[in-house]
Amino acid sequence: MRFVVRRLLLFAAALFGLSVVVFAALRILPGDVASIMAGVNAPPEKAAQLREQLGLNRPLTAQYLDWMGALVRGDFGTSILTGRSVTALVAARASITFPLIIAGLLVALAIGLPLGCAAVLARSPRVRGMFHMLAIVGGAVPALWGGMLLILLFGRGVGLIGILPSQGFPLDGWAAPGKALLSLILPALTVGIIVGASLMRYTRAALGDLAGSGYIDMARSCGMTRPQAVLRVGLRLATPQLVSVIGLTFASMITGVMVIENLFALPGIGNGLVTDVGNRDLIAVQSELFLLAAFFLAIGLVVDVLHRLLDPRLKTAANLSEVNA
Repeated sequence: MRFVVRRLLLFAAALFGLSVVVFAALRILPGDVASIMAGVNAPPEKAAQLREQLGLNRPLTAQYLDWMGALVRGDFGTSILTGRSVTALVAARASITFPLIIAGLLVALAIGLPLGCAAVLARSPRVRGMFHMLAIVGGAVPALWGGMLLILLFGRGVGLIGILPSQGFPLDGWAAPGKALLSLILPALTVGIIVGASLMRYTRAALGDLAGSGYIDMARSCGMTRPQAVLRVGLRLATPQLVSVIGLTFASMITGVMVIENLFALPGIGNGLVTDVGNRDLIAVQSELFLLAAFFLAIGLVVDVLHRLLDPRLKTAANLSEVNA
């Protein structure tokens, strides 16, 4: 419980520091924020009106306190471009980005975990070398090139086997679940293959370190074969490390799918953030950046707690250090 309380306090402190950094980053940009949002050729009166409307003529401390107060109430501001609340915009975009990330992560797990285990269990040096080369090649494929290759192979209308949509998302969204899922298959495969190669390397490294340890020897002395010992005992011991890797991979995929969303014309978070920056909707960008960074911190908090729960050795080590202190 004390560990969780400490992590929550650190999380709150990190959120505060994060809000200061995001708020200050848009205020130290060259030029006036209102003039940038109004446009280069906009008359001074429009910039002054926008400055008054957004409260940019008030002291920075008052602006920050107003913004933080709105965040606490769940009000992330209003987009100047569309007039919609930032909360509604992010929710609509997240309904595309998060299913894409989850589907891509499932593909990556289906590729990375079995192939990583197979690479450790392989007896032949040639087979191990083949798995090693496969992991390197898969991880080195640029997302843009891999996505274009899948479009040329399976994209409807342009591919050799044109069976899957390659552009856009249904206007009805998830009201048409079949079409929505079909539109995410190619992007999820693009993300999953590349991330799966990385998970394969992590799995192979984690299990490889344990394959020659005393844990495996003890399991084999109890009657298990080497594959059984590696998969039942080694994989269990490597689970905390793999959970950390998978959690951080999930968080990094939010920004990693930005290229994929633009390639497949998906109106997700990454694509929307690029659009808002290009349209100089800096107030919306401010809240969107804060939400993205807060999500990274939240994933880190969850990974820390899960790591602690899955590995009792960490709790024992902490108790011993407190006793010695």
